[in-house]
Amino acid sequence: MRALLIGIDSGTQSTKALVVDARNGRVLGAAAQAYDLIPNLPPGAKEQHPHTWRDATIKAVRAALRAAKARPAEVVAIGVSGQQHGFVPLDKDGEVIRPAKLWCDTSTAAECEEIMAALGGFKATLKLQGIAVLPGFTASKILWLKKHEPENYARLATVLLPHDYLNFWLTGERVMEYGDASGTALMDIRKRRWCEATIRAIDPDLLGKLPPLIPSDQPAGRLRPEAARQLGLEPGVLVSAGGGDNMMGAIGTGNTRPGIVTASFGTSGTIYACSERPVVDPSGEIAAFCDSTNRWLPLLCTMNVTVATEMMRQDFGYTHTQFEKKAARVPPGSHGLLLLPYLEGERTPNVPDGTGVMIGINPRTFSASHYCRAAMEGVTLGMNYGLQRLIRLGVRADQIRATGGGSKSRLWRQIMADVFNAEVVTLKVSEGAAYGAALQALWCWRLQKGEKVAIHEITDAFVKLNPAESARPRPEAVAVYRELQALQDELSRRLRPLFPLHRQFVLRHG
Repeated sequence: MRALLIGIDSGTQSTKALVVDARNGRVLGAAAQAYDLIPNLPPGAKEQHPHTWRDATIKAVRAALRAAKARPAEVVAIGVSGQQHGFVPLDKDGEVIRPAKLWCDTSTAAECEEIMAALGGFKATLKLQGIAVLPGFTASKILWLKKHEPENYARLATVLLPHDYLNFWLTGERVMEYGDASGTALMDIRKRRWCEATIRAIDPDLLGKLPPLIPSDQPAGRLRPEAARQLGLEPGVLVSAGGGDNMMGAIGTGNTRPGIVTASFGTSGTIYACSERPVVDPSGEIAAFCDSTNRWLPLLCTMNVTVATEMMRQDFGYTHTQFEKKAARVPPGSHGLLLLPYLEGERTPNVPDGTGVMIGINPRTFSASHYCRAAMEGVTLGMNYGLQRLIRLGVRADQIRATGGGSKSRLWRQIMADVFNAEVVTLKVSEGAAYGAALQALWCWRLQKGEKVAIHEITDAFVKLNPAESARPRPEAVAVYRELQALQDELSRRLRPLFPLHRQFVLRHG
């Protein structure tokens, strides 16, 4: 009988499920279930109902099991990856109180300032817990609920993150592991424990509503009978600690030892590296996260990557192939057409009131081809802003392991290599977060059997590069993008005073 693993990645746009052979790491079955955000919310508000993730998980897992021709008794462990930072409020009975405010929700900027002011300001907050309280993170969402929906806050019994909610549904256990928990901005990332001063700044009683923290190599629990029935599995299957999508993406791309950098080009963009020690950025632009292997994961996040290219592609009515062909007709730099891609706010740099800006429009550049390429270049330059900060903090970036939808484009991979001035490679298994969740589940399962195995031993054996899709930087394009990077950075700085005024206009007249 085979020993099979299920890796689940619950994202902003869809939930993906992989069935993986525990002996050799081969993906035997895969499926996905798409969904949307809740429509017609105020500017900056981004929400989904956790039941959407649960229902999508059931459909995706069942379809992946069918594709793998798997029998229920063959599945030995499940791992869950989830979009980070979303606030899932549960009542005392374990019921969801309201839809989750997501990582891309920028409506809590005032609450961030309020929390950090109570801690002595931005620098004092960084010194205290190693991470600032930014709109993307969970802490301000909790205070927002307390201030704006006091009747719902009064019912709050447990704070969970999206992947924790799925673990809770699978096992009945309410726990958090270090990696995803570090993205709440409620945790001292150096010591890997809750930061009581930050928690008191929100509510002295909040600590009792936060679940226990567990190491990343420990199980969250075992599959309960009702969830097993819905998934078509047997009860008692091991469920690993899981983690945030970036932490699972690190595992799934083999980023489990210092010196490797992963770049995820999905709805949002992330770049991160494995570190044996905390990497705290004095400016607060790089998130000093923990990873999901009991180490640390210095990370930058930009909120607008394929959300920008997809918006443009869909409006033009192009297929992905047509979009790439159009963009390929224009040289690096798009003849000066430059996108500042802060569509509904940005996290790195921290510009929650930002909006998208296009500069360089003239008769020559006012074409679909220019707009398509400028979208690819603009979001990549936005990510490179953070990569350069990572490098200044001591992270090496000789090779970038690219994952996510953007990495599937040959042209885009070349733009990445030229903008980052580094070799860009892809992985044989492109779904890094779901694959990482499966590999973490394998690690946990083997440890529970008494084996002594390190996570890097598993990833070194199973994570394979795809050499046919590598791209190397071209010196002439590197020089062009270096100039364009300076322009985008300066454009961002000069427009920041105007963004709040524009947001107020939209609130009044939009």
